[in-house]
Amino acid sequence: MKVVAFNGSPRRKGNTSMLINVVLDELKKEGIATELVQIGGTPIHGCRACFKCMTNQDQRCSKNDDALNKYLKMMLEADGFILGSPTYHGDITPELKALIDRAGMVSKVNGTLFKRKVGAAVVAVRRAGSVHAISSIYHMMLMNEMIIPGSSYWNMGIGYSNGDVEKDEEGISTMRTLGHNMAWLLKKLK
Repeated sequence: MKVVAFNGSPRRKGNTSMLINVVLDELKKEGIATELVQIGGTPIHGCRACFKCMTNQDQRCSKNDDALNKYLKMMLEADGFILGSPTYHGDITPELKALIDRAGMVSKVNGTLFKRKVGAAVVAVRRAGSVHAISSIYHMMLMNEMIIPGSSYWNMGIGYSNGDVEKDEEGISTMRTLGHNMAWLLKKLK
């Protein structure tokens, strides 16, 4: 089994990455392979509404000028995936939004490719807006008939400066519980 996580933060080792790694550590303890992919701060563009993915039906985006198809392949090969983002004006980063829009569209028009995969959101926040950011991620997952494990609270950690989320005991506990529940669900589905 494998879970791939996408860090939508431009800060490779920032708060979002720290939270994702807490979840990944729990998955590793359960014998599940993991991979963390950095997409924040990379050139990935939004959907151009060409609808060629609908016509081509080849499980790919027709645009090959960025890494989207590489990421999509990783999502398709994994048993589950995590989408992580800091909260930007009450929502997710543009890079993560581009991944969600394009991968979600390709999935839907090719017979719902993500159906019954396990998915989770992880969000870092300074103060407010995290619930909306989490919802933005879950909208794509639910539209693609994915299965979402719960945790002890919303999947968020509070912090502003780099490393602040490590001081958020409840946030770290929430991520550990998420990782444990995600591992349990993946094993049940196998």
